[in-house]
Amino acid sequence: MNRLAGKTALITGAAQGLGAAMAHKFAAEGARVVLTDINVAGAAAVAAAINAEVAVAGTAAVAASIGHDVTRPDDWDAAIAFAEATFGGLHILVNNAGIAAGSNVEATSFEDWRRVHSIDLDSVFLGCKLALPLMARTVRDSGVRGSIVNISSIAGVIAGHNSAAYNSAKAGVRHLTKSVALHCAKQRYRITCNSIHPVFIDTPILDNLTGALGREEGLAKLGRQIPLGAVGEPDDVAWAAVYLASDEAKMVTGHGLYVDGGISAM
Repeated sequence: MNRLAGKTALITGAAQGLGAAMAHKFAAEGARVVLTDINVAGAAAVAAAINAEVAVAGTAAVAASIGHDVTRPDDWDAAIAFAEATFGGLHILVNNAGIAAGSNVEATSFEDWRRVHSIDLDSVFLGCKLALPLMARTVRDSGVRGSIVNISSIAGVIAGHNSAAYNSAKAGVRHLTKSVALHCAKQRYRITCNSIHPVFIDTPILDNLTGALGREEGLAKLGRQIPLGAVGEPDDVAWAAVYLASDEAKMVTGHGLYVDGGISAM
């Protein structure tokens, strides 16, 4: 408990899946959390659930939410300003929002290519660029270290024939993370930047992969591709994010943490 005490986090794509799981874990570990999502009602519901679970009677809420299209710079400005107005600053940024798209290079339209990169990669650039001024100021004034956690994918390390745009975008997140990490180190911001690379995780993003076979059979088929024999759970990624956002990882930066059941070892 309290591994993130004294820190404020902003998590994108927090209405469901990995984002919701990370928001719950961060709040349980003592952080105040801003949940953002294009699904405004979903993010608000997760924030309300967190406050019901974590907040002690008579204390202020620990979670708040705001609508957020991560492809729009003005929405980023609004979300960052909301974090400052609500909780007084920002120590942790989790760039989690993303979409999955499966198509080979010949079948991928330029429109789909640009859409995947806009949501999965450009949004990470916007988040890092626009949040860093507030993060650096918050860290300086509070004396509490900061961190950026970018959710990439094992698909950013291992390519597939039918994931041209997704492979490209997630690989871009991996390398952008390293550049941001080196920039923060050079500026002496006391902010680390790392990426997480999950394998298949049991979230709605798998619906297109499991829909044809049915949920249980689909998950089992995906699990057979993983050395540990099963798809991951959202908390597997959430705990990795807690570690990278905590002071336990103060000497870890520019790193890609694989939560992949051993698939990258094959």
